[in-house]
Amino acid sequence: MRLGYFYSALLVAAASLSASEPSAYGAGDLTSPNPYGLTPEERAILETKKKLQSVEVTTKTQDNKVNSLRERIDGLQTIVEGLARKNHNNELKIKELGQKLQNDEMSVDEYQKRIEALVSKNSADLEVLKNRYEELNASLSSEYVSKEEFMKLVASFNEFKKLVGGELKNLAKGSSSSLSKLSKAEILKRAERAYAKKNYSKAIEYYKYLLAHNYKPARSSFKLGEIYYYRRDYATALAYYKESAKRYSKASYMPTLMLHTALSMKYTGDKKNAKKFFQALIKKYPSSKAAKIAKKHL
Repeated sequence: MRLGYFYSALLVAAASLSASEPSAYGAGDLTSPNPYGLTPEERAILETKKKLQSVEVTTKTQDNKVNSLRERIDGLQTIVEGLARKNHNNELKIKELGQKLQNDEMSVDEYQKRIEALVSKNSADLEVLKNRYEELNASLSSEYVSKEEFMKLVASFNEFKKLVGGELKNLAKGSSSSLSKLSKAEILKRAERAYAKKNYSKAIEYYKYLLAHNYKPARSSFKLGEIYYYRRDYATALAYYKESAKRYSKASYMPTLMLHTALSMKYTGDKKNAKKFFQALIKKYPSSKAAKIAKKHL
């Protein structure tokens, strides 16, 4: 009887515990969000599980950072490779431009502008590369772009600029020396050809050389006057017209010289002397085309 009573009491206590502690039978469940009632071995397993989860999260974060870094490094490497190709192409362009300059297909001014444009573009590209490199410098590895490689590229580009600068200086100094290898007649032909093509910068170089060496000074002065007249630099044009007329006043181009002298005076505000030149032109060369134009201005 007492034994039966004991078992009954035990069942009632178990039922009471179950009613008041619904999770009592979850003790030792490692899959539970909040496990409890763990043995030392189970606690060790749980700690290891947490560490593995932490490592997994950290690894994913690091993978994302590495992937992002690699994308940025790949972009930097693309810029480096592109700039290296541009440097090579620029060397070819310089040779091509130099050949055009020698063949009178381009003036010195135009050549210089083209070279300066190349330098300016490369400088901008290099600045982009420099900024990208500074951002990634701490994270770059040797299998991508090392600091040594970057500095080598910078040195190469600086050498390129030095080469270009030296070539431009040599052009300024050596243009007259290269002309000295040609005959005066050949230089005059080149001057006339450049003038006909309206390559005035090159024509000026030739005509001034001829004038300095007293070869066809009247014609060279007239042509220089014409160039500055068409450039609307009337004051300079008048100086050359005056020099030309003083050296040879019976040249076939005198009607044009007098007309453009008169117009240059008119455009610079010297209307009184312009009128005198118009009248002198009409009187001296009455049947010329220039005289007909002069009459319209009078």
